[in-house]
Amino acid sequence: MFEAVDLGLEAGMRCALVGRNGAGKSTLLRILAGQTAPDEGERFVQPGLRIAVVAQEPALEGKALIDHVTAGGAARHRGESELQGFALDPAASTHGLSGGEARRVALARAFAEDPDVLLLDEPTNHLDIVAIEILEAKVARTSAAALIVSHDRAFLERVTERCFWLEGRRVRRLDKGFAAFDAWAESVAAAEAKADRKLDESLAREQHWLERGVAGRRARNEGRRRRLIGLRQEKAQRMGLARGELAMSAHLAAPSGRRAIEARSIAKAWGDRVLIRNFSTRIMAGERVGVIGPNGAGKTSLVRILIGAAPPDSGSVKLGANLNIGYVDQTRADLDVSMTLWQALAPQGGDQIMVGDAPRHVAAYARDFLFREDQLRQPVASLSGGERNRLLLARALATPSNLLVLDEPTNDLDMETLDLLEEILADYTGALILVSHDRDFIDRLATSTIALNGRGAVVETPGGWSDFLAQNPGFLVTAPPTAPMKLRPASAARVPPPSSKLSYRDERRLAELEGAVAATEAEIVRLEATLADPGLYRREPAAFERATGALAGAKRRLAAAEEAWLTLAERKDSLARGA
Repeated sequence: MFEAVDLGLEAGMRCALVGRNGAGKSTLLRILAGQTAPDEGERFVQPGLRIAVVAQEPALEGKALIDHVTAGGAARHRGESELQGFALDPAASTHGLSGGEARRVALARAFAEDPDVLLLDEPTNHLDIVAIEILEAKVARTSAAALIVSHDRAFLERVTERCFWLEGRRVRRLDKGFAAFDAWAESVAAAEAKADRKLDESLAREQHWLERGVAGRRARNEGRRRRLIGLRQEKAQRMGLARGELAMSAHLAAPSGRRAIEARSIAKAWGDRVLIRNFSTRIMAGERVGVIGPNGAGKTSLVRILIGAAPPDSGSVKLGANLNIGYVDQTRADLDVSMTLWQALAPQGGDQIMVGDAPRHVAAYARDFLFREDQLRQPVASLSGGERNRLLLARALATPSNLLVLDEPTNDLDMETLDLLEEILADYTGALILVSHDRDFIDRLATSTIALNGRGAVVETPGGWSDFLAQNPGFLVTAPPTAPMKLRPASAARVPPPSSKLSYRDERRLAELEGAVAATEAEIVRLEATLADPGLYRREPAAFERATGALAGAKRRLAAAEEAWLTLAERKDSLARGA
């Protein structure tokens, strides 16, 4: 997984550990915690240091929550305080908890132990937005050193001061917070691509020398021959470290009607507890709707009602004509972990799977989602959390749909996969319902946001998370009904200031478009000059046809690039003016 890793944590330093799914982040955390021994190398810990670990899938012990929180030696009053801070009843049972509740219990135990070092593996998974903001405040206040594995960009940007990047079996270090990570990582990748090009050039020169007659000069140039062998070995090692590129895409079914879903005055209750009271909405084709709210507020229940999978207690839901629904369930309930990856992708047997309207070989399609061929015969149980999520996406995206429902799709995914998923969903022309606690993901994608507070109130706001927060201050502040007290986290009422500039992704895209426009204009000039030759068609009719087709294609690309550039340039100008 990794080798020759040098990594140190100083007192009070809050660090992010970033890397792709399967790179070894969780293993590295376990080595640092002393739970796993390295194959070689040395781990040094200051004598008497207290280390608290929150695993990616925490296991709870004891009958009551307070039993688990104090099992590591924390004082009872401290354990009760931390549990209440996370809106949990210390006397509640450890059995039957949701994923978010179990995560909050594990975090409460970690903070109750008053550690010198916090090792947190995906701490925001399954947490609702209020709980994430409580966690942010706790991490910001702690004097402990912290190493955090997370895919949540907004969380990492708020709490980290240093980044460690696990990539290609190495750990690289950036002495800045995560807000600077993307630009830095891109510069590192560009430098390594340049080194790869130089290596290829050196290989070509040495190979040319070898082919010109090394046999006659073997004694005099044995050192140079060894250099060629060394260059080949280095090239092979670099190729071995290189991971394939994600190639996932969403396949669109035949368009549905203009209206995908219309709900009128729907209500839902569980026993005496009202989750949804008198809510109406209309979701049109092409709209991207974010659904947010505390754990247990009824988000999944609302989505199931909207897509016709469950009935409301009252009110009505109408689905559009020819609706084909793709659904990814956050519980991964339909994923049999005893099946092999091959069986999960092709449950009917055989070696092909229908992707859109065309058959694909299972191995080739799995490769698009970064699964190696040797993984295909392994059980799903052997996959990491991020790999299981990628498998669910692979199954859902293979089937054509015009309504895509993703319930917590960001859990466990690495940032590269998240970025590509975001691009796919932004280009998806069907309707999209996105249940997520990832504020950055909702902000970047949602055209409107539906929020539930767990007490029956449901509001819908145009825009993403930031727009919802600005227009509905305090809507989510009160603790969920299971909590013994009201929460008033200082950060929950904070409205983030509107950005005055484009995101890093959009700035990069704007620069790419400027380059694309210039390159395409140059291509058009060249093709027009070629076609200006009056004798070309008579001499080379095939070349004339190729140039004509290429010119038409270049003009279409230029128009699309100019339109996209203009959209981003206008947005940049608007943000700069404070509009």
